[in-house]
Amino acid sequence: MSDTLSADQVIWAYTQGLFPMGTPYTQTIQWHSPDPRGVIPLDAFHMPHNLARHVRRGTFTVRTNTAFPDVIAGCADRDETWITPPIQEVFTELHHRGVAHSVECWTDDGLAGGLYGVALGGAFFGESMFFRASYASKVALAHLVRQMRAGGYQLLDTQYTTKHLERFGAREVPRARYLDILRTALDVDCPWWPLPNEPFDCLPDMKDAPDFDPVPS
Repeated sequence: MSDTLSADQVIWAYTQGLFPMGTPYTQTIQWHSPDPRGVIPLDAFHMPHNLARHVRRGTFTVRTNTAFPDVIAGCADRDETWITPPIQEVFTELHHRGVAHSVECWTDDGLAGGLYGVALGGAFFGESMFFRASYASKVALAHLVRQMRAGGYQLLDTQYTTKHLERFGAREVPRARYLDILRTALDVDCPWWPLPNEPFDCLPDMKDAPDFDPVPS
C-alpha cells in the first residue's frame, strides 16, 4: 500500500507483473499481482455471433486515443470504483507519454463506450471498460484484439477473469507462467493500432502465439 503514484512507477510495476488499484475511501494505492492471472489468449479469442454481427455491420464508429479522459472517466463512473483520482491522473499522464491508450466506440449521439489500458512492447494490460449503449465495450474489445493480432502482440492481460470475460476466451494462468510470457512479450516491438478503423469479418492470423499452459517441470 502506498500514498503516492507516479507514471514511471506504474511502468516499472507492469514489467514486474504488478498493477495498481486505488482505494476509494482512503485514496491510497494497493499493488496487485494475482495468482492465477487473467489473460485472453489472442489466438483463442471468441467472438459470439451477436457481437460479430455488430462488428461486421459497423454499428459503432471505432477510434483510438481521441477521448482518453472521457473513457477513463466513463470507466470510473460507478457507485464504487478503484479508478480513484490518483489513478486517473497518473494514467492520463501515461496517455500523454504514448503508453496508455483508449479504444472508443462512437455513435451520432457521442461516446457510447470503450476501454483503456497500457501497451508495453508486445503486451497490452487492459484496465477497465464501460458502455452507454449495448455492445459498445464488446465491440471495442473485438477491435482491440484485431489490432493486437495484426501488430504482433503476444499478451492481452485482463488482470482477473470474470464470467463476462470468459465468454471471449479469458482464462487463468499460473503467475509463474504469466511472468515467463510477460518477459518474452516485453522484448517484442509492436506498433499501436496498425490497421484502419473499419468493420471486419475475420481476425488476422497469428504467426507465433504463446502457449499459456504451464511448462512441465
